[in-house]
Amino acid sequence: MSASDDPANTTQRTMLSGGPHRPGPRTACIVVILGEGLGRRIDLADAPLLVGRSQEADLVISHKSVSREHCRIWFDGGAYRIRDLGATNRTRVNDLPVEETTLVDGDHIVVGESLLKFIGQSNVEARYHEEIYQLATHDALTDLCNRRHFMEMLDKEIARALRHDRELALCIVDVDLFKPVNDTYGHIAGDEVLRHIAAIVRQHVRGDDIAARIGGEEFAVLLPEGGSAAAQALAERLRAAVAGATFSPGGVPQRITVSVGVATLALPGGTRSALLAAADAALYRAKHEGRNRVCTTG
Repeated sequence: MSASDDPANTTQRTMLSGGPHRPGPRTACIVVILGEGLGRRIDLADAPLLVGRSQEADLVISHKSVSREHCRIWFDGGAYRIRDLGATNRTRVNDLPVEETTLVDGDHIVVGESLLKFIGQSNVEARYHEEIYQLATHDALTDLCNRRHFMEMLDKEIARALRHDRELALCIVDVDLFKPVNDTYGHIAGDEVLRHIAAIVRQHVRGDDIAARIGGEEFAVLLPEGGSAAAQALAERLRAAVAGATFSPGGVPQRITVSVGVATLALPGGTRSALLAAADAALYRAKHEGRNRVCTTG
């Protein structure tokens, strides 16, 4: 058979079609395409969107060039509008300073030293940015939030809890004796164990909870407006579910367990470092007391 007869060298003729599948209408969105917060993406809904340095903002850009409340974007009369909120470095749209104006698909918005892009509802580019944002904020192995995104969300939820005097709880979940699993059965088998545990975490968290993989075999769950009792109950459900699950790394049945440390944000004046340290201390105690258990601070 000659090379020209080889099917692998023949271009396949396709039936005429309407092109790639086009998903239904999407919400408009704002994407940070340059500077602090690069890759951040937030969908625009009916509620106004506040952009600023404050952790209370809907789109937080933590750079000194950005005012605490820099600009606001909202939906009005079939279009999205933007208003500068008296920012030190005035909001600019397509390089022109604005007080208030209507946004058009593709507009570039300068906020301090960051550049944002407005993407309208009908723009297929939104799908691209959605996928890029997913890659930037989620752990590739487990599809939970990655550590960087989790810490951003943690800062935001701490600021909200302190401002509104609301409870906030954190669970840190660590797989017990995970190194021997990797050493005995290999990293591919170890990865399957982590994926299975991540699936269990997803099954048990509430809709508003934020779950993440924050280390090799370490997970975290943040419970906005959740107190110590709610966090302990969730942690115990997770512990029991993992202990009762069937794991077979390398095809060999193996009992896998987790230890969980639970902490709550101190009100007033709690900080990220203090909350993480408290949860880590509780986790250390759970390990020290025999593993496969939940411990809390205090």
